[in-house]
Amino acid sequence: MSEEVAQGQAPTEDIGNPVVEVHDLTVAYGTKPVLWDIDLKLPANRLIAIVGPNGAGKSTLLKSILGLVKPLTGWSQLFGAPLSKHRSWIGYVPQRESVDWDFPTTALDVVTMGLYGEMGWLRRPKAHHREKALSCLAKLGIEELASRQISQLSGGQQQRVFLARALAQDARLYLMDEPFVGVDATTEHAVLQLLQNLRAEGKTVIAVHHDLQTVAEYFDHVVLLNMRLIAAGPVSTTFTEENIQRTYGGRLTALSQAAEALLSEGKIDRR
Repeated sequence: MSEEVAQGQAPTEDIGNPVVEVHDLTVAYGTKPVLWDIDLKLPANRLIAIVGPNGAGKSTLLKSILGLVKPLTGWSQLFGAPLSKHRSWIGYVPQRESVDWDFPTTALDVVTMGLYGEMGWLRRPKAHHREKALSCLAKLGIEELASRQISQLSGGQQQRVFLARALAQDARLYLMDEPFVGVDATTEHAVLQLLQNLRAEGKTVIAVHHDLQTVAEYFDHVVLLNMRLIAAGPVSTTFTEENIQRTYGGRLTALSQAAEALLSEGKIDRR
């Protein structure tokens, strides 16, 4: 019997060449373990949800994949190579709460920032760049807000502006940190439609997601995370009651075990 089946996880699908591969990934902030010994392969051309309780390391996993957080151990690859080889293929949508929405700029300017890889830094956008940015706003249904200051937008409108910016990058892989949080029903529908369109175009989306009730409706593939990888695979076979209970229970026990293991290996300092 395989270790995966012995631990009660659903058998994973054969994903061929993974779009993301993570091996032996451990991350800690000071003496607090956040991710512990993660091994993960994710398939291309899927809508992939990362779910787990608060503090489970979901956002940290995204940031580690993007090179924004340095791991204690392990590595990640995108499209079979280090991030530096394919950085232009990646689009990132951070949590809305992490953005300074008081910065004096318009919605159109924000979306145009997604074209800097195409335009070159410090170069003024040309007419066709602005037309492309406007078309991305239109795909999110907010082209009429192009000249509006971002501080004057609602939370849902702000989220759609950042999604339009990622769309402007024309990436192959999109990493999104809770794109459905704090938005109204209209925005949620627009975001879902965008994700489905990206999948239809052969793109891959990996999204941190908090609403368990919509996982099966919105996503094809799921990663259940609680500091350690609980299970990963197609929603139909992996998003089970047993795996959900294992993901959302035992948080304190897992933290204690991880901290002691990292201390014994000298990877973190008790101070």
